[in-house]
Amino acid sequence: MHEFGGSLRRKFQLEAGVDFLNHGSFGAAPLEVLDAAARWRDQMEANPDRFLRDVLPQALRSAAHELGRFLRAEGEDLVFVENATSAVNAVLRSLDFRPGDEILINSQSYGAVRQAVRYVCERTGAKPVEPHIAIPVAESPQLAAAITERTRLLIVDHISSPTGLVWPVKDIVAAVRERGVLVLVDGAHAPGQLELDVPALGADWYTGNCHKWLFAPRGCGFLWSRRERRSLVHPLAISHGYGKGFTDEFDWPGTRDFSPWLAVGAGIRFLQGIGAEAARRYCHELATSAAERIARAWRQPQAGPPAMHASMMAIRLPDAWPQAGATRDTARRLQSEFMERHRIAVAIMAIDGALWTRISAQVYNAPEDYDRLIAAGLR
Repeated sequence: MHEFGGSLRRKFQLEAGVDFLNHGSFGAAPLEVLDAAARWRDQMEANPDRFLRDVLPQALRSAAHELGRFLRAEGEDLVFVENATSAVNAVLRSLDFRPGDEILINSQSYGAVRQAVRYVCERTGAKPVEPHIAIPVAESPQLAAAITERTRLLIVDHISSPTGLVWPVKDIVAAVRERGVLVLVDGAHAPGQLELDVPALGADWYTGNCHKWLFAPRGCGFLWSRRERRSLVHPLAISHGYGKGFTDEFDWPGTRDFSPWLAVGAGIRFLQGIGAEAARRYCHELATSAAERIARAWRQPQAGPPAMHASMMAIRLPDAWPQAGATRDTARRLQSEFMERHRIAVAIMAIDGALWTRISAQVYNAPEDYDRLIAAGLR
């Protein structure tokens, strides 16, 4: 078994003296993956014409097939996007919503997804439906009760961004699709953090980021589609491939740096090299044990029980922090304060008028990385 923790930190380009407890927000690519991306860029810059015209198409499909094997999916059902937010927008803005249609999300949906739904509804007359999920949770939330005859699309997180809650996606999808509702799973945090068999989940579309627990460079996400739904979706940037099919349309969004997409295999190989299953187990045990220590020291609740989480957990900040009227702006200011004053990178979330800190556990983290956060939270 590979030794995780501090011994792996040297494989990343992380600033010394900072406790990085927020891998979930922006990720961090290992040095060897950054090197792989750099080699692709060097090849492109040496002869852009040859690379972009003749090398890229096959290289991109090869990368998609490698990612597909990791996700137990077919490469032709999978395309690259900038990130999961781009994929959610592509699906939302491709579908033909009409006045009175309903798009079902929930109160734990990612903020950018909520805004994308709002944008589409304002332009089409559709209506966002957002049942409230109270935090802390004691059992897996259910969404099927919110389905009506007007529900056209459900967007559900695989792992909730604010709390790290792992949703029972397969069960939710099965219940919802029986009602004839399309389902898009926002798996932004899932690839690498969870073992995935994307087609087996039964959704119409699944999107994930590869720059988090799959260790790819930033700017690498994917959109998977059920084969019979591929013709419904088009990329945000309509380019030369329009009308030629799913992969042709997405593979060429215009001239850009394709190296993050092409380096996804290097991220997969890094994870497999350290042991994907062992890494998931280590991160889960580290996140849940650290959350328990923090919650005990702060005398505050966790967002949910350990069994409902993978490598991210949220703990309510102590009452000494200003809880009344907690907003996203308040949370962002506190997040900056934790970095500047305490050298701690951690996510602060405003949930239902209270402030929560969301910790992540990655293979470069160790139990002692969370000690300063405990002290800082106690002010």
